Amino acid sequence: MNAVWATITRELRAYFLSPLAYIVAALLLLVNGFVFWFIVSALNNPQFGGQIAPLGFFFNGLFFWLVLLFVAPALAMRLISEERRSGTIEMLLTAPITEAQVVVSKFLSAWIFYAFLWLPTVTYALILEYYHEVDWGPVAASYLGVLTVGALFLSVGVLATALTRSQLVAAAITFALLIPLFSFGFLEGLVNAELPKQVFSYLSLPQHMEDFSRGIVETRHLAYHLSATVFFLFLASRALAARKWR
Repeated sequence: MNAVWATITRELRAYFLSPLAYIVAALLLLVNGFVFWFIVSALNNPQFGGQIAPLGFFFNGLFFWLVLLFVAPALAMRLISEERRSGTIEMLLTAPITEAQVVVSKFLSAWIFYAFLWLPTVTYALILEYYHEVDWGPVAASYLGVLTVGALFLSVGVLATALTRSQLVAAAITFALLIPLFSFGFLEGLVNAELPKQVFSYLSLPQHMEDFSRGIVETRHLAYHLSATVFFLFLASRALAARKWR
């Protein structure tokens, strides 16, 4: 366990010293700041104030997903790829730590930093309360969705970075895998059979975030996010173990 915490601490330190991490943070805050400004402007406009759902627009709008599709690959791409490129992966794997512990510690460091990036946006809800009555239940549910969907996206990134020593290739693989995960919900309207419709609806991440933004915490949504996260982390540990013995 000490080795796991040491790895998490080392990775978090690397994030806070990395220029890329600050670029990612700036992008997330810039885009979220723009979306928040738009929401406040709409609420102050009598013509549109009653027609916009602030939480749904902030946590499930186009900009939210575009940012997430960029942030996850950017945060995850260096986690194991950089160890391979620099040759330190062998030293890490010969330490008293298993492949699964390496993967989990890398994932947790990325997830903690990801959560830290969203922390300043809590102030938006406090400001929004001045313009619009805020129900803190849906706010908390929305952030729960942000954390669990983020965990799923980052686990895909950890798998990708375990497959290659190139950070750019890892980012590209992550993005390529995330697009289908994000797009399942759009396939629901393209099929007529009831069973495929139900499957695509169950897998629809935008639908999950829509429910979270309304304060609806479905256990099936959480089960999907967490089980998929564990599945991708398991694949990453297997990929790391397979390369260890080459």
